Amino acid sequence: MSPFVKGVALAAAVVSSLPGTARAWERGHPRVFATLPDGAAGPEGLEVDGHGRVYVASFGFTAAGAASGLGQLFVFDEKGRLVRQVGVEGSSPHLLGLRFHPTTGALLVNDFGAAQVLAVDPKTGASTVFMTLPPLPHPADGSGLNDITFDHLGNVYVSDSFQGIVWRTGPSGGVASVWVDSPLLRTTGVPPFGANGLRFGPGEARMLVANTGDDTVIEVPASASGSGPVAGTPSVFTNSVNGADGLLVDDDGNVWVVANQADEIVVLDPTGKAIAKLGDFGGDVVGGSPLELLFPASLRFLDDDLLVTNLSLDLRLFNPAFITNDSEWCAQVTRYTVVRIPLHREREREGERH
Repeated sequence: MSPFVKGVALAAAVVSSLPGTARAWERGHPRVFATLPDGAAGPEGLEVDGHGRVYVASFGFTAAGAASGLGQLFVFDEKGRLVRQVGVEGSSPHLLGLRFHPTTGALLVNDFGAAQVLAVDPKTGASTVFMTLPPLPHPADGSGLNDITFDHLGNVYVSDSFQGIVWRTGPSGGVASVWVDSPLLRTTGVPPFGANGLRFGPGEARMLVANTGDDTVIEVPASASGSGPVAGTPSVFTNSVNGADGLLVDDDGNVWVVANQADEIVVLDPTGKAIAKLGDFGGDVVGGSPLELLFPASLRFLDDDLLVTNLSLDLRLFNPAFITNDSEWCAQVTRYTVVRIPLHREREREGERH
């Protein structure tokens, strides 16, 4: 069983034990899993392979401002030890979501700064262009490619935070086409990102998409066809997830959403009801590193843990008016972290109460 599949199974068991009469959920105990090297920018994208190796892409911003040069990819082992750091050839400094293609095995990385998806060799950093955007009326220079997901045929879906679009290509990539385009996937809020994390639910009957600036999760109903799911009309699945960012859906249809402005993970049942909240920020920035959740971004299961990247992004870098309750804390960060929340310990604690 792969670390991701094992993690999903364990997570579903943890969540099933959490709801109860007059009983608060356990928030867990975030701990540092890995610390990025000196000089690295904030980590955003996160992936885990079948051997437990952890892949992190940097967004290309530190508290001092924007990075230059190539986007950076970091590979850690299952204990959080750095295996390698590579520059992604042909990329901008600003990378976001990354995932392994389920049929080809290629590591796909969203190059946010260059409006493209790259297929990247995680050992050397060599890359080829996997997906590009079409010309007008959807110009690449107004895009914000963010997260990646797949259907059972290997079609690739990419969220566009600025245009409010989910793009699609076939398994081999190429020029993307619009899968769904909706005002519900755009935002005028803070942070100024609309469509973000996205995943299909069980049976591909719907796609769930986080809208960061609107604090919503959007549901896109989907109907089956021979070429893959066909999008229906989007609607709001739930409101008030403060800075809804990275998103996963487990085998039971529960939706795990990073709330980057609340420094927590919100777990929703298939109806949109909150059934768990994990993690927190306790004001711990030690030696320039956040020890818990501070502007978290992406999440993945790894065996008995939930891993979360700490983007720790001071939004005032983009606009002085974008001050948030975490801004002053993020401005103190000089070394960035990936944290882990041990799910099995919370499961054991839950069992002890019965």
